[in-house]
Order: sequence, then C-alpha cells, then structure tokens
Amino acid sequence: MEPILETKRLILRAIDPDHDFEAWAEAFADPNTVRHLGIEVMNRQQAWRSMATIMGHWQIRGYGFMSVIEKATGKWAGRIGPWNPEGWPQPEVGWTLHPDFTGKGYATEAGAACIGYAFETLGWDEVIHVIAPENIASIKVAEKLGSHYLRTIPNIPGMYDKPCLIYGQNRPKSDMTKP
Repeated sequence: MEPILETKRLILRAIDPDHDFEAWAEAFADPNTVRHLGIEVMNRQQAWRSMATIMGHWQIRGYGFMSVIEKATGKWAGRIGPWNPEGWPQPEVGWTLHPDFTGKGYATEAGAACIGYAFETLGWDEVIHVIAPENIASIKVAEKLGSHYLRTIPNIPGMYDKPCLIYGQNRPKSDMTKP
C-alpha cells in the first residue's frame, strides 16, 4: 500500500488521477517546470502518460513519486518521492513542483520526509538526487536536505543527453540497525 506522509504544511499521498491530473498537466506544460528535467513541455496526452508511468513505477518497485498536497488549500503542489527507473544511476529521491508552489520550502520539507521514508521504511543505505548542473534551486534543496556533491555523470541514456550532477547522502549511522 502506498504511504501517506505528513509534514507541517504538506500531505504526501498516492497519485490520484481524478484529483491531480489537471494541475499535473498544467505543471508539465510549463517550460519553467520541465527545463531541468531533460524533457520538453507536455501536451495533455503526454502528461497523462507520464502520470501513468509514475503510477506503474509503484507497481514495479513498490515505491515511487507521491503527490504533494498543500494542507492549507488542498491543492496539488507537485510530485516527490523515491524513484529508480531502469537505467537510473541508483535509487533517488526526486522532486518536481508546480510553478505556483516553488520558493516556499516545500521541496525541502517534503524531501526530508521522503528521505526519512527511504531510510526507515525502504531500508535504503544511500539516497541520491539527479540534478541538472544549471538547476541551482535543486542544488540548494539537496544541500539543505544534507546531501552533498558526489560526482558528475555524462548522461542518462534515454533521458538526459547532457551531464548530470549526482548529490547524495548515506543513511545516518544511528539508523544503520534499522531495516
């Protein structure tokens, strides 16, 4: 069963196409949202397929991106969560926010909850973040989450055709006895 994680200002829950799709499609049609994701803006059909891909990742891996819901408004603010599609360098906690919800600290707040989930529930020993070199905002989020620069990779075949920065962190030593 997909988790529901809660922070002070956010609820992280399973993606629900009936409630999330309109905001999802709007976000992925925005050039500012997709410019660092290695993809072009999406039409509604492409956005639907991207949502279905994320939902399918849950079926295959047992984890994946979750919808970020702003508690104060009930609005869909983005997607965040553990992610490891075929060909990925290693398991990641990644994020994408709707443009109306950037700059509020939501990626950091939700990211901390997801990293805790990855270490405590999924039993991961390390978490990475794949970040485009020019994405200064995500570099700052990664650093606020306690991650640091690990390496640069030349590309991710079939996804990013340019170099990507890998930021990451290990499970805290005090958590090493947990599953």
